[in-house]
This record gives sequence, structure tokens and C-alpha cells, in this order.
Amino acid sequence: MADLRAIAEAMISAGYAKECIKVYKIIRKSIVDEALYHLGVERELTFQRIQKMEWEVLEFKIKNWLSAVKMAVKTLFYGERLLCDQVFSVSAAIRESCFTEISKEGALALFGFPENVAKCKKTPEKLFRILDLYEAVSGLWPEVESIFSFESTSAVRATAVNSLIKLGDTVRTMLMDFETAIQKDSSKTTVPGGGIHPLTRYVMNYISFLADYCGILSDIFADWPFTVPSALPESYFGSPDSEGSISSPISVRLAWLILVMLCKLDGKAATYKDVPLSYLFLANNLQYVTEKVRQSNLKFLLGDDWLINHELKVKQYVENYEKIGWSKVLASLPENQTAEIPADRVNDHFKKFNSAFEEAYMKQISWVVPDPKLRDHIKISMARRIIPIYKEFYEAYGGVQMKKEMWGEPFIRFTPDDLGNYLSDMFYGSRSSGSVSSSSRGGGRSH
Repeated sequence: MADLRAIAEAMISAGYAKECIKVYKIIRKSIVDEALYHLGVERELTFQRIQKMEWEVLEFKIKNWLSAVKMAVKTLFYGERLLCDQVFSVSAAIRESCFTEISKEGALALFGFPENVAKCKKTPEKLFRILDLYEAVSGLWPEVESIFSFESTSAVRATAVNSLIKLGDTVRTMLMDFETAIQKDSSKTTVPGGGIHPLTRYVMNYISFLADYCGILSDIFADWPFTVPSALPESYFGSPDSEGSISSPISVRLAWLILVMLCKLDGKAATYKDVPLSYLFLANNLQYVTEKVRQSNLKFLLGDDWLINHELKVKQYVENYEKIGWSKVLASLPENQTAEIPADRVNDHFKKFNSAFEEAYMKQISWVVPDPKLRDHIKISMARRIIPIYKEFYEAYGGVQMKKEMWGEPFIRFTPDDLGNYLSDMFYGSRSSGSVSSSSRGGGRSH
């Protein structure tokens, strides 16, 4: 740079300033243009061309741009500005003229790309790339402002700012569209076995990815305060006095989106004809939600209070499922195990229990609980509800009635161990192909 500066100063002082500047601009502009070309910056990418591209093609170009922009700003344009400032240190006017002519065209093409992308058709899958573009431009803004500080390069600064504005507008619109899409979801298909609904998977995956952009989203929504459209209980967002409560505007927005989805799931649960299955469906889906929150940045945004409240709700759904789904089984056994029961009543209790347990088991063997922890929790809880009561009754009267039969059927078809085995087989979604049979009859279970 010292040698170049000496040459430039000699030519200018000898009256060859115009020739010096002309040659410098031609050579350096060709170098900058070639560098941008090798970085993948395409100048002919107009809005009309971008608008017609398939998303896969456009996404590829966005990735290329994201790789190029940091190098272009921090190395190429920064180095060119430094070179101009050093070579033509004798004249501020020449420095500005040279740098502007060398870099302006390429910089406008570079920063015009995200603005054109922002103006394209908005679909949910594009949001994360839009956020990537916003993050890149926003992160480089201090350098852009410094490098292109000349009045003659104000168009470059304006283009970068406009890109941020357009990208921010697009993000806000797309999040509103996402909420509307959740609210308008009208799929009537019930998930077999009460498993995880596709809406739950889609929304929670989407929101957990959004949580990774919480800093950028906070910037985008800084001047757009969010008002929850309806009155919500304080418990949903957590107590204001608690460290685990939801506080930031972005946290409230994401919590609201999850609530909108949960309301839709309540409606979908009502489509199940079996009430216990509807509660199992709600437990499964809310468990999926809480696990997604716990395993992502949502945990830090929504806080411990939110998680605790929703995990308690999962347990409530499970309790409702157990009470309703196995009520006939529990009702078939005597309430007072210590009272003397006549033989015919004993037979009646065993008969009712056999029928109720087989009916519940055959109906529910096809139901699913995908989450292993929740599945084990439900099976243990059910075993604690049913087996001790049955075992006490079985040990008190089983020996007397074991060999008595009515219409060719034994009164006692299950040992307490049989019940534990049957319950341990549940919630994997297997279909029963025959009736329940007990080890006491020498048979095996057939599913």
C-alpha cells in the first residue's frame, strides 16, 4: 500500500490525477466484481426471477448468499475501503469517488437480494431462512455503516436498512399467518390409538426452532407489543413474582401460539367416541409438548412455572383416563374387602371382574402411549389401582372358588400376576386378535 500511495501521489502531483484514478478504478473494480462472482453473488437476480423460482432452488441461493455476505463485507469491501483510504490519503474526494465506483454496484446487488426474497410469496417453511437473512444483515450492519459511510454510498446503507425492514415485516406477517393456520386447522381425522396428532408435531417442531432465534425475534418485535387476544389465567404464564414465570414479549408470543394449538387439540379430543381415549390423547399430546419444551430453548423462554403447570395437567389427564377407563373393573370388586361375602356374591364379583377386565383390555390394547416415561407411569399407576384390591379379594376367596364353574367357564380367570402381565403389554398399539385368556386356564394371551 505504501508503494501504491507513493505512485498515486507522484502521478497526481505531476498532473496525471485523472489517468491515475481511471486506471485504479478499472483494475480494482474488476477485482471486486470477480471476487463477488466467485463468492456466488448474482447481479441478475431480480425480484421477477426470484419470484418464479422453486423454493428448493431459492433456498440453495439463500444459503450461498449467507456464506458470501460475511466474506464480502468483512474482507472484500472492508479491504477495498482500507486500500482506497491508504492509496489516496492526500484527497478525501478521490478516496470517496474511487471507493464508490469500485464497490457500489456490487454492494447494491449483494444487499438487494434479501429484500427481494422478503417480497416473495410467504409460506411457513420459508420463515427460518428469512430469519437467517435478517440475522446476517443485522449482524453486519455496524460494518456496513462504517465501510459505506460516504454520502455517495448512502444507497448501499439504505438498501441494507430496507432489507432489514422488509425482512422484519415478512417475519411478523408469517408468524401471524402461522397462528391463523393453527386456528383454521379443520382436520377431522382422529389419530389411531390416541397418539400424537400431526398438528402437535408440526407446531411444536416449528416453535422449538423459533426459540433458537429468540434474540432476532426480540429485535423484530421490539416495536410491536403483543396483546393476548383473550383473558388468560395468571397460572398459564406463571406468577409475576416467580423467577420461573414468562416475562419477555417473545416468550409470551410463543406461549400464546402453544395455547392456540392446545385449544385445537381439545376440539380434536372431543371427536373420540371413547371418553377415556380422549383423555389419553390429551395426555399424550401435552406430554409431547412438555418434552419438546424441556429439550429446547423453549425451556428458558417459558420457564419452570410453565413446565410444572403443564406437567401437572398431563397427570390430571392420566388420572381422568384411569378413573373412567377402568371404573367398571374397579366397581366389579367389593368395596369392603373385610366383610363376609356369600358364595354366590363371590362368584358374581369374579364373573363381573372377568367381563369388565376383558372388555377394558380388549378395547384398550390398541391404544398407544408413545412416550416411554409416560407409558411406564400409567402402567404402574393402573397396576397400583387394580392389582392390590383384586389380590386381596383373590387371596380371600380364590381358593374356595377356583374349581367351580358356571356354563363351562371358571369363575376365576386371572391371578394377580396375570393382571400385571396384561397391563405391562398395554399402550404399544398392538391389536388383539382373540379373547383374553388366563394362565390359570392353561392358556396364553393372544394379541
